[in-house]
Amino acid sequence: MAFDVKTKISLAAIALAAFVAGVAVSGTLNITPHLSADDDTGDLEALRDIGTGFSAIAKEVSPSVVNVSVSRTVKNSFQGFDFFGGSPFDDFFDFRVPENEEYLIEGAGSGVIVSEDGYILTNNHVVEGAEEITVRTLDGKDYDGELIGTDPRTDLAVIKVDADGLPAAKLGNSDEIQVGEWVLAIGNPFQLSHTVTAGIVSAKGRANVGLADYEDFIQTDAAINPGNSGGALVNLDGEVVGINTAIASRTGAYSGVGFAIPINMAGTIMEQLIKTGKVTRGWLGLYIQPITAELEEQFDLPDEDGALVSEVVDGGPSDDAGLKRGDVVIEFDGTHIKDVNQLRMMAAGTQVGKKVKVKVLRDGREKTFTVKIGELPEEETGSMFEPPGSEQKMSDKVGFSVMNLTDNTREQLGLEPGTKGVVVESIKQTSDAYQNGLRRGDVIVEINGEPISGLSDYQAKASTLSEGDKVLLLVITGGHTRYVTFEVGG
Repeated sequence: MAFDVKTKISLAAIALAAFVAGVAVSGTLNITPHLSADDDTGDLEALRDIGTGFSAIAKEVSPSVVNVSVSRTVKNSFQGFDFFGGSPFDDFFDFRVPENEEYLIEGAGSGVIVSEDGYILTNNHVVEGAEEITVRTLDGKDYDGELIGTDPRTDLAVIKVDADGLPAAKLGNSDEIQVGEWVLAIGNPFQLSHTVTAGIVSAKGRANVGLADYEDFIQTDAAINPGNSGGALVNLDGEVVGINTAIASRTGAYSGVGFAIPINMAGTIMEQLIKTGKVTRGWLGLYIQPITAELEEQFDLPDEDGALVSEVVDGGPSDDAGLKRGDVVIEFDGTHIKDVNQLRMMAAGTQVGKKVKVKVLRDGREKTFTVKIGELPEEETGSMFEPPGSEQKMSDKVGFSVMNLTDNTREQLGLEPGTKGVVVESIKQTSDAYQNGLRRGDVIVEINGEPISGLSDYQAKASTLSEGDKVLLLVITGGHTRYVTFEVGG
């Protein structure tokens, strides 16, 4: 039946598109379209086929989607906390909570039944901090939910209810979905149970969205709203291909850009959570950053593909294998590396203990190393480091000013005793250095590959720079090194 539904919707969509195109052409040529009774019947049938197909999918999948309600206790630590935040409601109601008084917060989201014996996949942010979890199925039955495990780094969680014979969803292959393919989103937006919306796959592989440490989102224009989190993104075969997670919106409501975690990723995380209650990830022991056009030029690279190694963790897997800072990883386990996110995702998904070939560019030449994958420590994410915020007060010809490192400064910045270099004291937001990531508090330890011993050494090297020169800095941010490149006077 699933194949027939998919075929009927596809054919009906083609027929409908052809009809719309014909009407559009007629309108452009100022020709009044005339439909015979047979034509009219055919067009209506095309519309009915689309609707019937969507209805069949919704009917098949909806029983596998549940409402997840949570409650948690929060203690107010602010005197005179005001629920309405100084709104006109203050004139009518006094909802100020006394300091240190506890109050109950309730929330709701969605989930997908993945096994007949009661395992349910949802988002971490739906159940985070929950003291009580209630799961309601399509037929109105309520179950107490047990939290099996969470993975904040992908925003996934697994809960369990004590039941048998539940309608488990069919899980698809998210690697096979295509941009432009029809999908349905099923969930409980605004606690409106089992709402179904339709759209297409707008994009695949969305990263750097800022929702989780590990991102490989499916983007869709199927309407997703608050409460849809944890619900199902479904293809025309009635298979779950994603777990709806978030929207990009300035208002907090639907704006045509929604994100879902691919079910292949979610399934792998789910299996580990069910089996061990935690997620074990592979670790290269590298800190990496994207290759910009400026870094491509500085390192004389053929293109912007790959991931630049900004730091190698002492004693880590890559250190043991021989990788160095400044290497550019272009291949991992036989797969060409396009960017930082791809390398991070592949390394994290590799079995701990496996030996993989890592190909790098070093001084313009390719070198291959064998790295034994380690286990990602709890405190590490393996990502590039976001520079801290800054306040700009002054600048010189390079757009920023620096000061010497003192023992007190080293201690404040968490640096090792004896660390040499200079610290950025202030920087202009309009400078090219700022636009390329340099921030107040960064410690400059190298200029164009030459180490900086102190303020006088820095001034001597900086004085040789001229307008338009390209500069490559090695800086310490948050205790780790990274590269920054900029143009003098830019």
